[in-house]
Amino acid sequence: MHPIKDPQVDEFIDRLENPEHEIVSELRTLVFEAYPEMDEGFKWSNPSYAKEGLVCYMQTAKGHVNFGFYRGAELRDESNLLQGDGNKMRHVRLNRTDDIRADELKLLIWDAVELNRR
Repeated sequence: MHPIKDPQVDEFIDRLENPEHEIVSELRTLVFEAYPEMDEGFKWSNPSYAKEGLVCYMQTAKGHVNFGFYRGAELRDESNLLQGDGNKMRHVRLNRTDDIRADELKLLIWDAVELNRR
């Protein structure tokens, strides 16, 4: 199955400058590698991904991107990547593409989808 990409997310990425552009582009690829059938959308002004419920999002700021998980507080974060202290959400702060730990992030994505299936 090929990913179905939301044109709003394409437009969002096209407007970004580096390093945010490169980080978001690489994260988008990573999400679809983890789950090609992930639903991509635009929620709360951010690219957002869902599979049987909300899974993750990308929030840009000057010089970095937060790759967040809606139910991050419930995830098994064995690599201690997640930051934040809210009741539900957690994120990984990425300053450049070299900060993207693909294997660990895919585990978090898979775990987030499994939480939605329970």
